[in-house]
Amino acid sequence: MKNATVANPSQSLREAHAPGRPSLLVADDQPHILDALELLLEPEGFRIEKARSPIMVLEALKSGTYDALLIDLNYTRDTTSGQEGLDLLTQIKSQDPQMPVIVMTAWANVEVAVEAMRRGAQDFIQKPWDNARLLTILRTQIDLQRAVRRAQRLEAENRILRQQGLPEMIATAPSMQSVLATIARIGPSDANVLITGEHGTGKEVVAQTLHAISSRGSRSLVAVNTGALPEGTFESELFGHVKGAFTDARAERIGRFELADCGTLFLDEIANIPPRQQAKLLRVLETGELERVGSSKTRHVDVRVLSATNADLHDEVEAGRFRADLLFRLNTVEIHLPPLRERREDIPPLAAHFLSRYAQRYRKQVSGIDQGAVQTMLAYPWPGNVRELDHTLERAVLMTRGPQIEAADLGLNPPRTSTPSLDEMSLESVESILIRKALSRSSGNVSQAADALGLSRGALYRRMEKYGIQASQPN
Repeated sequence: MKNATVANPSQSLREAHAPGRPSLLVADDQPHILDALELLLEPEGFRIEKARSPIMVLEALKSGTYDALLIDLNYTRDTTSGQEGLDLLTQIKSQDPQMPVIVMTAWANVEVAVEAMRRGAQDFIQKPWDNARLLTILRTQIDLQRAVRRAQRLEAENRILRQQGLPEMIATAPSMQSVLATIARIGPSDANVLITGEHGTGKEVVAQTLHAISSRGSRSLVAVNTGALPEGTFESELFGHVKGAFTDARAERIGRFELADCGTLFLDEIANIPPRQQAKLLRVLETGELERVGSSKTRHVDVRVLSATNADLHDEVEAGRFRADLLFRLNTVEIHLPPLRERREDIPPLAAHFLSRYAQRYRKQVSGIDQGAVQTMLAYPWPGNVRELDHTLERAVLMTRGPQIEAADLGLNPPRTSTPSLDEMSLESVESILIRKALSRSSGNVSQAADALGLSRGALYRRMEKYGIQASQPN
């Protein structure tokens, strides 16, 4: 008799999925029954593994993969109740509900057959069996199982194809490699993520990518700009309301949390949520429970929350404008996106991507960007980051009269060689200069510099790390 376990599970898996020989696990306590089935089925193209007890069946299932199971209902001599086989059937189905199981017994009992079908058996064979009927049943059930597997693989492929419609992550610059690595590590999880960075750096694209590569990718990604919500409608927008909850509540409304149930909710401009509403948001994040405005009925939601801001939430916490416990809930992981001026290697491929998009949208025969325009883009400070580059290429495609984008088509004012004025500098550039000056005046004393700037030592250290500033003396 062959061993009931599979010596090479990976080989078994390959053969079970192959369009050729189907893999069948046969279980019976009588060796001559197993031998008879092997003699019948192997010449018909089946690959047979044999087991003589329920324990051996369960062990075989741990190490091997099969297209179907053919199991006896009685394994102890003088036992005709079928209970052993029924219990085994229940265990098999609890492990793999889709596994085709055909049961067989020498004792024709309608009640046992009905109970086996109720527990998930696909069909019932009486010993001695009819060879033709047995072969027909096995082939039919295996064909159905393979069809289900093909459908599952097709769905997985379609899911990947659906993701191709998402905004493309173009990131070749060294400063973006840690961002990509973090996205790859945490994307498949359900962890809440806080995405930070200046306006226009691509925070929403990161959120969409995180959602797409997660187990929730086939469900909804619901985005809401919390900074644009008036305080009076905040709860209604996020949690929903019932009819008559307030003057203008003429109909029931489903909130964004419920719309995102089993999916992902993207909260943009999270720093702008009013303090009174932060407590209500925190409760939903902690418990997964909410009530619509005007209702006392508690509803449960399963939502992954991605949030984004261009503010420093740690500073907002220290200033008393943002709850520390809410921040902890939001930033299980934090992803900081560098500004475009710190990832200039990405400007040419990003520009080419936007050029292709708008040339197709506006049906313009524009094939590329000339070298002068590329140099202009590389020299420009891009205070509006990737969003500004996007709009610049859209304008250039509309304005150009030739087959290539030229520098004049970009509409960018070239940077001056002299020191830019305060109005021309970004907030981060101004902040970096002020910190360097404060440290210089205090001879590197961080405590004194922090007092001069009106910051805590912790806040100043975070900014120094952000801008790569080293104090000349420790303190």
